[in-house]
Amino acid sequence: MSAPNDPSPFSLLVIASGVANASPVYSLDEAARIVSLHPRRLRLYCQRGLFGADLARTEIEPVFNDDQLYEVRRFEHFRRLHGVNHETLRLLCDLWREVDRLKGELRFFHGR
Repeated sequence: MSAPNDPSPFSLLVIASGVANASPVYSLDEAARIVSLHPRRLRLYCQRGLFGADLARTEIEPVFNDDQLYEVRRFEHFRRLHGVNHETLRLLCDLWREVDRLKGELRFFHGR
């Protein structure tokens, strides 16, 4: 694991490509520390497909952005306070994403 102030290889790529406003990217350990979870739980969320098919693949080391960390906090809120299981979290995730997609469509059609 790299030191907190060491840039990740991805951040160097972002800087080199001139994309200054890109969302930060966090390793599994960094993300787990930020959201106060054990890395195993975060990996379990990945394997269950809560972040999509790309992070569900076990042969790659997952990386996370700020939006995904926000989702983890939402997962934990529902899991801890409401006792929601992983299957229900997956359903909620799909519904949140569908609502976001539909909101985007509405904004598009209202902008015409």
